[in-house]
Amino acid sequence: MNFEEMLAAKNEGKLNKTSLPIGEYYRVQIDGKFRSVINIRPDLDSSIAFSGALKTECERNKTLANKHQLHYTPVVNEKGEIEQLEVEQGVFLSMEQLLNENPAVVAEKGFIDNTLQALVDITTYLHGQGIQHVCYSPKTVMVRKGDRAIMLATHGSFYLSMNDQRGFYGDDAVFVAPEVLEHGSVDERCDVYSIGKFMEAIFEHAGMSVEYRKALKKATSEKPEDRYASPQALLKAVQVRRQFMRSALMFLAAVIAALVILEIYLELVPEPTQVEFVKPAPRQATDDLLDDGFQPEDLGVVSADSLTEEDEEAHRVYQAKAEEIFRKNYEKEADRILSKIYNKDYMNSTEKAFAAESQATIEELMKVQQKMGQEASLTPERAQLIASEIIDRVTNQKKKQLKNNK
Repeated sequence: MNFEEMLAAKNEGKLNKTSLPIGEYYRVQIDGKFRSVINIRPDLDSSIAFSGALKTECERNKTLANKHQLHYTPVVNEKGEIEQLEVEQGVFLSMEQLLNENPAVVAEKGFIDNTLQALVDITTYLHGQGIQHVCYSPKTVMVRKGDRAIMLATHGSFYLSMNDQRGFYGDDAVFVAPEVLEHGSVDERCDVYSIGKFMEAIFEHAGMSVEYRKALKKATSEKPEDRYASPQALLKAVQVRRQFMRSALMFLAAVIAALVILEIYLELVPEPTQVEFVKPAPRQATDDLLDDGFQPEDLGVVSADSLTEEDEEAHRVYQAKAEEIFRKNYEKEADRILSKIYNKDYMNSTEKAFAAESQATIEELMKVQQKMGQEASLTPERAQLIASEIIDRVTNQKKKQLKNNK
C-alpha cells in the first residue's frame, strides 16, 4: 500500500487495511474503541458454495488452538448471511505493511529465521487438523504489532469448492500452487510451495543466503513431486545447509590462519642457496570396493519390523562398506581439491586471490560430498560428518608436507 492509499484509508476511518481472499481486513473505531474486522467481499454473497464454506470455517475456527491462529466472531445480517468477522483483541497489520513501514526489519537478527519457523509451526498444526492455508502472501500473513508474532486468519482449503480459484485469490494467485488453481490434488506440498513464494518475497528486501536460495528453489518447483514433502522438511533443509556452511567457514578460517603463520615463518627463514623442488604428494592406492559386487543401492530402505537378526547384521555390514567406499573416494577428491591452495606457488598469492580460491574450494568440496554421499546412500548428516573428518586430516597432512619440503 502506497502513501496515497494509506492516507485514503485513514480518511475513511480504516487503519491497517489489507486484502484477504474472503474480504478486506482493517481496524475501525466502533463505540469509541478500535476493533479489527474482516469485511466479507460483496461479490461472494451470492455464492452458495462460499457461504457454506465460510460458515464451516467459522465453526472450525473456534476449535483451533495455536498461538499463531487469529480467532474471530461472525456478524450476521438480517438475511442470516455472514457479512463481517470481528477479530480478537489486538493490533495486527499485514507483513506487506510492516515491510513498507520498516524495510530494515528484515536485517534484524533472527527476523527471517523466526518468520519461517513460525510459518512451519502453524502450518504443521493446521495439517494435523486436515487444513491447508494455501495462500501465504505479504497481504494475507499478519503480524501482531509489538512482538511481531506471525498470525494467520482464514484458510484456503475451506474454499476449494469455488469454481474460479484464480479469481478467488486475485493478485495473490502468484503465491498459490499451480495444482490448486487447476483444481488438482491438494496436500501439504501446496503449502510448501506457497511458503517458498512468500519467503522469496521477503528476500526482495534483503540478500538471499545460499542455504535459503537452494531450499526455496526446490520448495517452489512447479510439480508437487519435486518439492519437499512437508514444511518441516523445508525448514530442515535450510538448517542442514546452514550447518554445513558454518563448518566450511570454520575450515576456511583455519586455512587462513595456517597460511598466515606459514608466510611469517618463510619470511624469517633465509633463502637457501640450493634450489629445491616440492615433490608431489604420493597418491594413495585405493581398491575399488565396487569390484566386489557391492552396490550402495543394495542398502535399500527396509521396514525395521520385517528385519531378521541376519538381515540387521547384513544391513550393518552394507552400511559400513558404503561408508568405507565414501571415505576412500572422498579422500582422493579432497586431496586433489585441497592441493589447489596447498602448494608453493599459491602460498605467496594475495589475500584477495586466496579468499576467492578458498571459497571456490569450499563449494567444490560441498558438491563432491553431496554427490558421493547420495551415491553411497548416506544421510546428509552422516556424509557431512565423515567429510569434515577427512578434510581436517588431509589439511594437516598437507601443512606438514609443505613444512618438511621447505
